[in-house]
Amino acid sequence: MLEKILVIEDDADINRLLCKYLERENYHAVAAFSGTEAKLQLGLTQFDLVLLDLMLPGITGEELISQIRAVSQIPILIISAKTALEDKVNALKNGADDYITKPFEREELLARVGALLRRSRTSSLTTDTEEKKLYTFKQLQLNPEAREVTVNQKPVTLTAVEFDILLLLLQYPDKVFTKEAIYQDIWKAGYYGEDNTINVHISNLRKKIKEFDEDSYIKTVWGIGFKLDTNKRI
Repeated sequence: MLEKILVIEDDADINRLLCKYLERENYHAVAAFSGTEAKLQLGLTQFDLVLLDLMLPGITGEELISQIRAVSQIPILIISAKTALEDKVNALKNGADDYITKPFEREELLARVGALLRRSRTSSLTTDTEEKKLYTFKQLQLNPEAREVTVNQKPVTLTAVEFDILLLLLQYPDKVFTKEAIYQDIWKAGYYGEDNTINVHISNLRKKIKEFDEDSYIKTVWGIGFKLDTNKRI
């Protein structure tokens, strides 16, 4: 069965171009031209990925991210003319998985789409050993099978990407991961290096964990990357 992608873009020419690119790669593309129409489509059909413009009539792209995240962890790739760092950071903080700016190259767009879909497929497949294993670190516990995280026995709501990054760190507690290594492992693609995607997801993780425990869980190794912070709070 073809993977189904919802293309939410109010510019008819760009929407048509995106759908053409996707269909040539054997995806099933469904067009929506406003936030309101997109919300209706999402209520009627289960999609494997969403391509989302931010500047939409009706419901804005930013509002739509929040509404989708309230009910689903479907991958969201932003395609927007908004190039400011603040716009990218806000979209990622609200729950988007990746962000690409207009004008975009066809090859990069398809690479990011493929990477998000591969990550989504991989995250739903675990071995029997992984299913039974619980990862514990300080006051945090992660259940791969249920895809649940608790801190001090309180549930922590994470996006799919945040969960996968945390699981990666927990699997290798002594390893320092570069941004490139995280991107390649989570997105299953090369690291483009021009955006702040990894930093934002790490910042989101720290903020959500800190709501339930003031201790430090993720350490920045300056000039290299990130690892679990094994130092105990004094």
